[in-house]
Amino acid sequence: MTGEGTTAARSVDVRGIDKSFDGVPVLRSINLHVEPGESLALLGPSGCGKTTLLRLIAGLERPDNGEITIGDVTMASESRWIPPEKRHVGMVFQDWALFPHLSVGKNVGYGLNRDERGGPRVVEALDMVGLADLIDRMPSTLSGGQQQRVALARAIAPRPSVLLLDEPFSNLDSTLRVGVRSEVHRLLTDLGITSIFVTHDQEEAFVLGNRVAVMREGLIEQVATPIELYRHPTSSWTAAFVGAVNLIHGDAQGLVASTAVGDIPLMEERQGSVEVLLRPEDLRLAAGGSAEVVQVEFYGHDMMVVVTLPDETKITVRTSAHTDVTTGEQIALSYVGQPAVAFA
Repeated sequence: MTGEGTTAARSVDVRGIDKSFDGVPVLRSINLHVEPGESLALLGPSGCGKTTLLRLIAGLERPDNGEITIGDVTMASESRWIPPEKRHVGMVFQDWALFPHLSVGKNVGYGLNRDERGGPRVVEALDMVGLADLIDRMPSTLSGGQQQRVALARAIAPRPSVLLLDEPFSNLDSTLRVGVRSEVHRLLTDLGITSIFVTHDQEEAFVLGNRVAVMREGLIEQVATPIELYRHPTSSWTAAFVGAVNLIHGDAQGLVASTAVGDIPLMEERQGSVEVLLRPEDLRLAAGGSAEVVQVEFYGHDMMVVVTLPDETKITVRTSAHTDVTTGEQIALSYVGQPAVAFA
């Protein structure tokens, strides 16, 4: 769906992109397709190249090799270069980049044509983020969450067909971040705009992204929906990066692996030595047994319990906050999840 007052969403295609700085490769053979109206998260650790990829799409950097297309228009290639102001792309920067000497309304109108800066587009954009009544305020008088929404309003005021967001919530405290994130998710859904955002936070990527592209050392490791990525990661590194995980040794025979936790059903046939992926929420505790509780972390809504098996393997279990378990207790451990992923 395309929201009122917005431009039709466009696809984004990145093909064979390489980028180096001072001879150091930052991106290597990047290929990525984003559907019109899709929200894609670029997830990865610091230094993996995700912000550089975003800046290349925006036109703030030039690729060394490869091609970038938005809709049916080639924006960057060996023979063609479209400057950022002509790409019809909006961008929200990590520090929001508001002009401290301009009012909220003038900040939002900055990217518009001069004859539109005092017109309805400014009010329309501020109304979308719930700040129309603050149009005459100065940025210094706003909370962090309000400043973030002003930056978003400025990005959507020109009605871009693609919106890029670089760690948009990193400067907010944890409590405020959750609320603002939900508001942004609602707005992007309502607008139906193609959006690509950078984050190092797995939870943030899963909440906001229709799909998630996991990056590592200048490469894209995997692109999938949040559920697919969490349940079916293609590498042990990705498995650990997108959530708490237990990777335990097993001896596979077809669709079953024998492990220190017991026999584990597998998604795909394997033979011989494997690493089996067990998510903490797929394990259950029971009184009595040969495992020992060595750590209990209470979070209110649930608990994380670390146990040591007789072979010294440490296993993390996510369990109900009502579970009655204490450090030093002997317990039994069992697997209750779906068939598991195993890495050879």
